[in-house]
Order: sequence, then C-alpha cells, then structure tokens
Amino acid sequence: MMHAIRPPAQAKAWIESQGKTVKEFAEANDLDLHTTYQVLAGTKKGKRGEAHKAAVLLGIKEGTVAQ
Repeated sequence: MMHAIRPPAQAKAWIESQGKTVKEFAEANDLDLHTTYQVLAGTKKGKRGEAHKAAVLLGIKEGTVAQ
C-alpha cells in the first residue's frame, strides 16, 4: 500500500485517524516502539534498518520494506 509522502506530524495524525495508538501501529507492523516514536519525532530519519521500515510504513519516505 503506497501513501503520499507526509511529514512526521501528519503520519502521527494518520495513525490517530485510524483509531490506533502509536503502540498499536508499531505492534501491528512488527516495529520497535521506541524506533517508531523516534521516527515520528524526527530524531531518526529512517535511513536504514528498523527506522527505514518505520518511515516507509508511516508514509514519511518512499521505499520498500522486505516482508
């Protein structure tokens, strides 16, 4: 599922618009909760590894995630 690229604040609002918490989103997508929060806060840019996966799934950056 491809999303429009959105800033971290919009990504957080997108999660909330689905009636989910950040924790629920992270668990549903097999993401580390702390990394997910760091990507949403902009302290991690999502260049590689878990942060990359979180950023792509949040729609913050384009890319692919290995399933």
